[in-house]
Amino acid sequence: MAGYRSFLRLLVPFFLFSLTLAAAGNPEILALLQFKQQLVDPTRSMSSWIDGPSGSPCNFTGISCDRISGRVIGISLENRSLSGSLSPSIFRLPSLTVLNLGSNSISGRVPAHAANCSSLQTLNLSNNALEGTLPDLSSLRDLRFLHLEGNSFSGEFPAWVGNLISLTSLSLGKNRFSAGPIPESLKSLGNLSDLYLAWCNFTGDLPRFIYQLKNLESLDLSNNALSGQISSDVSNLRKLYKIELYMNHINGRLPPELGNLTLLKEFDVSNNMLTGELPEAMGQLSNITVFQVHNNYLTGGIPVRFGQFRHLVGFSVYRNGFSGEFPPDLGRYSPLTSIDISENDFTGKFPRYLCQNSKLQFLPALKNKFTGTLPEEYAYCKSLTRFRVSDNLLSGRIPDGLWGLPSAVIIDLSRNNFVGEMSPEIGLSVCLTELLIDQNGFSGRLPPEIGQLLQLQKLIANNNGFSGAVPSQIGGLQNLTSLHLQQNSLTGPIPPQLSKCSKLSVLNLANNSLTGQIPLSFSELVSLNSLNLSRNMLSGFIPDSLQSLKLSSFDFSYNYLCGKIPSTLLLTALTGEAFANNPCLCVDSQGQNEYHLHVCSPSFYHKHLAEKKLLVVWVVGVIFLLVSVALLILRYKKFYLMSLAESEFDGDKLANELMWEMKCFRQTNFIAKEVCNLQEKNLIGSGASGKVYRLDLKNRGSVAVKQFWRSPVSAEASETELEVLGRIRHKNIIQLYACVYGGGLNLLVFEFMENGNLRDALSHERKKGRQGLDWRLRYKVATGVARAIAYLHNDCVPAIIHGDIKSTNILLDGTYEPKIADFGTATTIGSLAEENDSKGSDFVGTHGYMAP
Repeated sequence: MAGYRSFLRLLVPFFLFSLTLAAAGNPEILALLQFKQQLVDPTRSMSSWIDGPSGSPCNFTGISCDRISGRVIGISLENRSLSGSLSPSIFRLPSLTVLNLGSNSISGRVPAHAANCSSLQTLNLSNNALEGTLPDLSSLRDLRFLHLEGNSFSGEFPAWVGNLISLTSLSLGKNRFSAGPIPESLKSLGNLSDLYLAWCNFTGDLPRFIYQLKNLESLDLSNNALSGQISSDVSNLRKLYKIELYMNHINGRLPPELGNLTLLKEFDVSNNMLTGELPEAMGQLSNITVFQVHNNYLTGGIPVRFGQFRHLVGFSVYRNGFSGEFPPDLGRYSPLTSIDISENDFTGKFPRYLCQNSKLQFLPALKNKFTGTLPEEYAYCKSLTRFRVSDNLLSGRIPDGLWGLPSAVIIDLSRNNFVGEMSPEIGLSVCLTELLIDQNGFSGRLPPEIGQLLQLQKLIANNNGFSGAVPSQIGGLQNLTSLHLQQNSLTGPIPPQLSKCSKLSVLNLANNSLTGQIPLSFSELVSLNSLNLSRNMLSGFIPDSLQSLKLSSFDFSYNYLCGKIPSTLLLTALTGEAFANNPCLCVDSQGQNEYHLHVCSPSFYHKHLAEKKLLVVWVVGVIFLLVSVALLILRYKKFYLMSLAESEFDGDKLANELMWEMKCFRQTNFIAKEVCNLQEKNLIGSGASGKVYRLDLKNRGSVAVKQFWRSPVSAEASETELEVLGRIRHKNIIQLYACVYGGGLNLLVFEFMENGNLRDALSHERKKGRQGLDWRLRYKVATGVARAIAYLHNDCVPAIIHGDIKSTNILLDGTYEPKIADFGTATTIGSLAEENDSKGSDFVGTHGYMAP
């Protein structure tokens, strides 16, 4: 056995020596094996690279050979997960024409020996981890493709590239070259068709020699610090199909000569400093597929001919100063998938055909001035994933199908003038993560189908007119982080099911009419950071268990809460306002009373009970007194108001008042001084409480302005209208836009009703002897008024009694939609009103009035 082992020791070195001799007999194999030796090959892509009996490398993976000479002419090992470094031996292959090692993890430097590979025509080392300065490769005169992008090469950009006059494709982008201008030597590359020099740290102006490279088809100089303007000489580059100049400092106007590049498909000059208008000639770019000019300073309109594009897929012009009407046909003939027109000043109707070909996915159009209703076509745009039209002047109802977009991730309708109810079809938007509908005029109940949106993270529905209960189904939304329902008319108790929303961090239910107690289960909201339950009708105690939450902000003010304030909440409160106007709340001891709250004691509770009894007696006495005085007031009222009705006022004097203030209840497009410029010639009516004027706004339609008489009765009427109309919204109730006050006068600004009141419409028919209001319109008026009264009596909490429904208080808009007006005599009913409202026994309204 020992002799056998000795024999093997002699045989193995002899075998290895024989292999070396064999490899030495074929220097190409030796060069390739040395190249392999310096690489790490985790996927064994080079496992076939061994010296076999054939003595030829032509069977190696990734190797191609010349059919006649048998020499290696190509190495292609792209995207093989190789690492390690480049061996100089690879450049000793005399016939090598193609070396493609792109998309690996090869590191180190490029050997200087690469300059000796004189037959090389393609060198692709892109997307590796190579570094250092590039060796001078100007001797490779046959090189046509040089792709070294996506590495970490440093030093100055290699000016020697200009000597490679055979180059047709040059790609050196995404490296770490020193800052400097694009070398002038590149002007010698007259054969270039593709030039990719993005992320090369270039500075200075766009070089004019670029426009001499007439064979260019693709130009990408993006993500540099280039400045200057795009020259009109760009029209020399007639073969261009792609221009990428985004993320630079290019300024000036876009030249009209760009319209001559009729082969252009992709145009991106976004994130620059461009000014002026889009040239009309760019409407000739009939082959354009991607058009991006966002984040510049461009103005004017979008050329109408853009609406005729038939290949447009992506269109982005956001964050500019574009204005005027958007091209009505844009998207009608093209397969649009993405369009972003946000943060401009577009006006007029919302474009109708953006989803004409049912491929649109992204539609942000926020922060413009679009008006009118949303086109019905978007209800059928099932491909939409992001639909954002917030901060416009849109109005009307949302098409049912738009609530139920099955692919939608974001629906953003915030800060418009939309009305109507949320459709139950919202339950079909199963991919929705954000539903943003705040600051509109939505009404009705929140549909329980919201509970089907299991991916929902944000529900922002504050500042609307939603009524009814908070749907308990919201508690099933496990991913919900923000719930904003403040400033609505919600009633009933807070559903304890909300405590199942374990990721909820912000809960705001303020300014509603919620009743009942704070759910004890709220302590399970472990992620809750902000809680606002203020300005409701909540009663009971603040649960001690809320102390376990890590609340950074909370507000329980203006409720009917009682009992001891939990000590931890008291310590973490920023101010005592968080507990204000809860007459029965108290603190445990005077030492904790930093905010001067009541101290809990038996006498405090007895005192509170006695105060309530005293309040009842006081209210009864006041009511008796008011009844006694009412007849005297009514005697005087008629005489006093008639004398005021005869007096005139000076509109110019009003407009020149030194101090005017305006409180807005809707999104407005006028200022206080403009409202006060009233003229007697524009008087359209007068009554017991004041006069009504028509005010024409320049290019912005008309509004009605009601000026109240200077009297206590009129002041009370104006306060009542403000209180009622300022918090309710309904299709058949007149919209209050704003209140302007100053100089002792109150002016209320309403929507203007083109067809006057119902009484005038009916009497006008009798006088003229014609049927202006046919039975269809009469039915429309009757049902509209009935809906409004039902809303006031059943959906408002506390319920509102108009007290003076008559034909002169029913106004008609341009389509004869009725709207109830004049809420100066309105009252509220309910438990709270019955205890505290002393107006209930006063005579109000028109003499002889009987409720319908």
